Amino acid sequence: MSNPTMSRARFYFFGFLILLAFDTLAQVSFKYTALNTPFVANLDWLLTVLQSPWLFGCILGYLGAFFTWMSLLQHAPVGPAFAASHLEIVSVMLLSAPLFNERLTLMQLLGAAVIVAGVICLAISETSDAD
Repeated sequence: MSNPTMSRARFYFFGFLILLAFDTLAQVSFKYTALNTPFVANLDWLLTVLQSPWLFGCILGYLGAFFTWMSLLQHAPVGPAFAASHLEIVSVMLLSAPLFNERLTLMQLLGAAVIVAGVICLAISETSDAD
């Protein structure tokens, strides 16, 4: 017989991992779209953006994140879920260094650590309240 608490924890872990992947895909795709189609307010620019393969990454990322988020909200407590849903700030920052040659500072890394620690504290607090 399986442990319901472990099944729920596994559901949350993989659910938020999938949400993180979709959110990260959307943000990275937006950045690639912006870099490959510098803004000029005209029809040619709009047509170029609409043909960008990265725009489809944006759409896929947002649709996937929306449906994953809706599924998670049916089961996950709102506080930790809301906090965990913003972990893409950390993943996008970490991916931006190798993908876009952006510089990571010590302050950014410390901020990312604080965000992750906060999400972990909320998750632990929620599981303590549930027991």
